[in-house]
Amino acid sequence: MELYFKDKFFNSGISDIMNHDGEVVGSMDLKSAFGSSLDVFGHQGQIVCTGKFRLLLNRWIISDGRDKQLGELRRRMSFLTKKYEYDAGNRGVYEITSPVFSKEYSIQSSNGETIASFARTSSWLQTGAFRLLNDSKKLDSYELVAVVMGVHEIQKRDNNNSG
Repeated sequence: MELYFKDKFFNSGISDIMNHDGEVVGSMDLKSAFGSSLDVFGHQGQIVCTGKFRLLLNRWIISDGRDKQLGELRRRMSFLTKKYEYDAGNRGVYEITSPVFSKEYSIQSSNGETIASFARTSSWLQTGAFRLLNDSKKLDSYELVAVVMGVHEIQKRDNNNSG
């Protein structure tokens, strides 16, 4: 599935999730400009998953609509790549990588298979939009929207702490 979505400038408010044809297939509610969290809604308006930072840690927790944890995203130390790890429990551990100056990321399963990719893009939506391509049979596209936004939130938090 191919999805497009975007961050809000002040990091709060509702933002549409669209398919390749520009049809709205869901939405994200970016909760606050001061506390990073979000809700992801499906095409019928039902809450599909949430994302938020674990208290006092730089780990992004993704839960389903009933608040059951689906996975945990964290940054991994790396020299010449941007590297993250998404632990989806019994569904596997996934490595998210990007060359250091690139805006394109791949998501790989533990056996090295690329199951999804995403990029920060200047598309027909607007500058700062994300494009997600999901081929995974284990990770839902809406869950991966929360993962992508988690990577983005970790990067923003790291940038704010570094200067």
